[in-house]
Amino acid sequence: MEAMKETVDQSLREMRDTFASGRTRSVKWRKTQLEAIIEMVKDNEDKMSDVLFQDLGKHSTEAFRDELGFVMRSATTALNSLDKWVVPRKSNLPLLFYPATGKVISEPYGTVLVLSSWNFPISLSLDPMIGAISAGNTVLLKASELSPNSSAFLAKTIPSYLDNKAIKVIEGGPDVATILLQHQWDKIFFTGSPRVGKIIMAAAAEHLTPVTLELGGKCPTIVDHHSVSKDMKSIVKRISGGKWGSCSGQACISVDYVLVEQSFASSLIEMLKPVIKSFFGENPKESGCLARIVTKKHFQRLSRLLNDPRVQASIVYGGSMDEEKLYVEPTILLNPPLDSEIMNEEIFGPILPIITLRDIQESIGFIKSKPKPLAIYAFTKDEKFKTRILSETSSGSVTFNDVMIQYMCDALPFGGVGESGMGRYHGKYSFECFSHEKAIMEGSLAMDLEPRYPPWNSFKLTFIRLAFREAYFKLVLLMLGLKK
Repeated sequence: MEAMKETVDQSLREMRDTFASGRTRSVKWRKTQLEAIIEMVKDNEDKMSDVLFQDLGKHSTEAFRDELGFVMRSATTALNSLDKWVVPRKSNLPLLFYPATGKVISEPYGTVLVLSSWNFPISLSLDPMIGAISAGNTVLLKASELSPNSSAFLAKTIPSYLDNKAIKVIEGGPDVATILLQHQWDKIFFTGSPRVGKIIMAAAAEHLTPVTLELGGKCPTIVDHHSVSKDMKSIVKRISGGKWGSCSGQACISVDYVLVEQSFASSLIEMLKPVIKSFFGENPKESGCLARIVTKKHFQRLSRLLNDPRVQASIVYGGSMDEEKLYVEPTILLNPPLDSEIMNEEIFGPILPIITLRDIQESIGFIKSKPKPLAIYAFTKDEKFKTRILSETSSGSVTFNDVMIQYMCDALPFGGVGESGMGRYHGKYSFECFSHEKAIMEGSLAMDLEPRYPPWNSFKLTFIRLAFREAYFKLVLLMLGLKK
């Protein structure tokens, strides 16, 4: 540990010296690093796919869709937009301040720490880094130890492509994270669980360090079958993809559970079963298309959730498990007890509870009774129902008639609220996430008026404010034609 402490100290000193030199503020430097990230992904696409398969059993198509392609698009967007992002924004000041001018400039925080997650170990490492680099910061990445092959790849490869005096990677587990959090950073970006997010935030508070926490939660999906009955085939495919198609449900934005009217529940289940088979075959374990559970510890957690006798009784499809292969079959539950553990913590696995309601309008109250989710998905064409969902619930995002696509859209901010996180990123929002918006105001010495107002006892007004006020009222009178 002493050696690691020295490594962290040395890395931090070098990054701070690099930032102090001003090199990372250069737009040219930022673009060079973004181009290098794109080149790194293109050069190492096969290696990245291999490490993702080794760590999580991800199929190469899934790896490109959710990780490699995502990173290349994010870096390309930043590269093409950076010249616009860095331009100071003029502010229209109130007439009271005339002839002063105002603008806002985006400046980098300094040296930032990125703590990435294991479920998307490439994209959740490089995407925040793209934002930090775009904003002109130096960056230290601590990749997740639960995806060791991906972590080792990033630690070995990034220094070959990027400025290793400004951008560094450190491997290790919670002990290394503890060492990192003992230091003062200019910004901390964390992706992970709410439990660890609280630890990050407590450590950051010691140094008053700003944080962005991308956490999780139980993302509900509402199915208003009355208004979307003609589109149920598409809806079932989207729910299936949003539950089982991305890291086997081990994603913070995956469908956690479905809310549906009781009269439609059995029909929905019968529609889901053949779709699962069409996606993953008759034997999903051997299909090679379903990611595995990341570690034995995580497998045992899912096994515990599923082996609750009351939950076992609610299984209507699937339920088989193989600890040796870290495999959990795509599983559907019908009305597991609401006080069970599986309905009160994020599932983060291929298990889909379906909760029935008397009336789909009751879904709003159900969601409001739970902690604020990262996302709400609602399949409905009822505009009044949409308005109720938007006005009466709180969540990081709401997506109507689809699932998970909001994460892929750089034009929209991505982030949580309450227990699902704080802060936002993606596209320009990533640039803003790692930038301090500095207000710049420039007054004029051309106008210098003498105050003509007597002092009001101890309530004395400053000369500048009086001068501005006098000028302001004179200008108003002139505009009204009451004074020549």
